[in-house]
Amino acid sequence: MTAAAHDGAGQDHRSAPGRAGLVLRARARQGWARVRGSLVPVLGASAAAGLSFAIAKYGLGHEFPFFAPVSAWVALGFSADRPVRRVAELSIGVAVGVAFGDLLVHLIGSGWWQISVVLAVSALVGRFIDRGALLTTQAGVQAIVIVGLPTIQATGGPIGRWTDALVGGGVALLVATLGSTDPRRRPRQQARNAMHELSGMLRTLARGLRQDDPAGAEESLVRGRAAEPAFEDWRAGAKSSREIARVSPGWVRYSDELTALQDAAAKADHAMRNARVLARRAIGILGADRDLTGLAAAVGDLADACIEIAVAFGTDRPLDRARSDLLAIADRMDPFTLAPRDWQAQSQVLLLRSLVVDLLEVAGVEPQVARDRLPPL
Repeated sequence: MTAAAHDGAGQDHRSAPGRAGLVLRARARQGWARVRGSLVPVLGASAAAGLSFAIAKYGLGHEFPFFAPVSAWVALGFSADRPVRRVAELSIGVAVGVAFGDLLVHLIGSGWWQISVVLAVSALVGRFIDRGALLTTQAGVQAIVIVGLPTIQATGGPIGRWTDALVGGGVALLVATLGSTDPRRRPRQQARNAMHELSGMLRTLARGLRQDDPAGAEESLVRGRAAEPAFEDWRAGAKSSREIARVSPGWVRYSDELTALQDAAAKADHAMRNARVLARRAIGILGADRDLTGLAAAVGDLADACIEIAVAFGTDRPLDRARSDLLAIADRMDPFTLAPRDWQAQSQVLLLRSLVVDLLEVAGVEPQVARDRLPPL
């Protein structure tokens, strides 16, 4: 049976409102983390949109410079990943779509078949200009918008909306060039957030084990499930940043580090899945007046090691301390020592061994080295 199947089985010990509250709190933490990460990019893109509008309205004298802020916002967006090439693709795509849309509308008018013609022409011109999919997509979208907008909204003559799009794209390129940031920053932050979630989940499980409380294990399981978006963000962010670094001459030297972050994200996600299996199995053995002090201590130590990993990823600090702590924990993973005379608790230790190996791999230890460090069975 897979980890996901194990994770979905069993009886819930908390009420539905209690589980919902835990999930909402976890999602709120992750939401605020996303807000903090997007605050500067959003403010920058918003300011660029406003500046573009002002330039087109007061500098060019256009009464309705709709496409100036549209072009700036589309090109910059809310992400911190703003490679100049991508911003240029989006800016040119908007400008091409607006230009050909305006030209063809003046020649053939607007209507259902005109939208098809304008879209086809704009998309093909986009494909001719550049191989990037973003440019072609935006060219087509903006051409559709041009055909659909009333011509009364156009100001500045037949090329007014095109010059508005150029203004917005130019401002976006300027912002992207001046505000180019280290592509490692976002995935490092996402890695720190995800590892903090895993640490919190394990700390809750350790408390449940220590108190012989099935509800505590259930709470840890709910927290683990609610943390899945944090790991998805890490995986997606690391992949995106790695692709940016590979095509950006200024950042290509970080490709290997970003590849390692991407690999660590996949291994950390596997660790979280194993942690959820551990919590699910714990629910079934708790509440029977067991002494699980040794097991609880080991899980608590893993939670502390996750914090060390989080700090290391978030600050670009070496993972040496986290590796050292995890290797020391691995040395203790003998089920007959941690849980003598209790075969159900020993089965928990066996699951814990897999989690320790996962976390050692996240910390950069080779898989075989990590497995060899465990006490033989």
